[in-house]
Amino acid sequence: MSDTAEYPTSGLRRVVIASMAGTVVEWYEFFLYATAVTLVFSKLFFPAGVNEYNAIIAGFATYAVGFVARPLGGVVFGHYGDKYGRKKLLQFSLILVGIATFAMGCLPTYAQIGIWAPILLVVLRFAQGFAVGGEWGGAVLLVAEHSPNRSRGFWSSWPQAGVPVGNMLATVVLLTLTATLSDAAFLSWGWRVAFWLSAVVVLIGYYVRTKVTDAPIFLEAQQEAERIKASSLSVVEVCRRYPRGVLTAMGMRFAENIMYYLVATFTITYLKIHAGVSTSAILWYLLIAHAVHLVVIPLAGRLSDRYGRRPVIMTGAVLAGTWGFFAYPMMDSGHYLVIMLAVVIGLMIHSLMYAPQPAIMAEMFPTRMRYSGVSVGYQVTAIVAGSVAPMIAVALLQRFGTWVPIAIYLAAASVVTIIAVLFARETRGIDLADVDAADARALAQEQART
Repeated sequence: MSDTAEYPTSGLRRVVIASMAGTVVEWYEFFLYATAVTLVFSKLFFPAGVNEYNAIIAGFATYAVGFVARPLGGVVFGHYGDKYGRKKLLQFSLILVGIATFAMGCLPTYAQIGIWAPILLVVLRFAQGFAVGGEWGGAVLLVAEHSPNRSRGFWSSWPQAGVPVGNMLATVVLLTLTATLSDAAFLSWGWRVAFWLSAVVVLIGYYVRTKVTDAPIFLEAQQEAERIKASSLSVVEVCRRYPRGVLTAMGMRFAENIMYYLVATFTITYLKIHAGVSTSAILWYLLIAHAVHLVVIPLAGRLSDRYGRRPVIMTGAVLAGTWGFFAYPMMDSGHYLVIMLAVVIGLMIHSLMYAPQPAIMAEMFPTRMRYSGVSVGYQVTAIVAGSVAPMIAVALLQRFGTWVPIAIYLAAASVVTIIAVLFARETRGIDLADVDAADARALAQEQART
């Protein structure tokens, strides 16, 4: 949509709120699961007597299942979104992830039902990932495709900011429970309350999204999405016609995704098991870091509108390559302020790579295949990046007993993203209609040759 036909700011805000509603809900539950891997699941859902590191690795393996399910969720939700409309499918994703998370709070432990405990955990985790995979593409593109050209980076970064909001909600719940309950009570039943409270968060998110979608601006966006999906091509065709866009999108996602799960997930394990930090202190560090993350993401989106997508992402990738080498010594220092600063800096660096992603990915592909292109670049990459990053980090820590290999692992991932940014085209300020026109010309030339 060109700037001449841009929506009023009030209309864009309503679209942003609608998109963020689901993001907040689903990341509340994703972060809750990630935290529970170290604090709960590794102790209750696997056989007694297993080495602590091995139990955590097994827990993170169930965590990775959600990432495998995400691309499938994107494809299925996209298909039925074409048929039944975006509103119903986005609302269904909220309900699905809410049911799965609530059910996790009801699961019997390994001591009660044996091997069925981790099996049921994996099934519910798959459902969570499936729902999140269906949510992200629709929520992000809803904003990106209806933002002014000159400020698309800023507006489309707001659904990304829903991630720290959801994480903050989960952290507040866990902090409250750990502060009011003994360790034994929290491990026995307190952790279940955090999962059951997801029902409240889901109902609020569902209500907000329903109210916003009734607005004309959202209905118009839904009709546009239906038109786009009706003419979009398959994932295979997107890869055939736009391999450069797909590969650069995946490369730019690589280091960002790995870094996020090292900072927001593996940090819990490192501080708890290796550095001996208390659970409540860890949760406070993460709460403050998520609050900073929320503020920095839209600022980074604004920077990408002013200076370009590539310089902002490149800066983040270069800084990410250095983070592990100073952050883990800071975590080992034993000084609370220094530890918290290491986590905060990590998420600030992550913001530089994360905030511009919706805009640059939307600007890489024509409308008729944008959903497929974005889904491949964003969701598929997570299978080989963020999903296994905590497991790899725990295994490296167990094998070598030091943070150095983990820092090298993140630095190597940063090199991949740096290379991807070097090959990417700068898209700041581009009109999506021009992208469509160029695609139409290329398609016409191809048909003329055949």
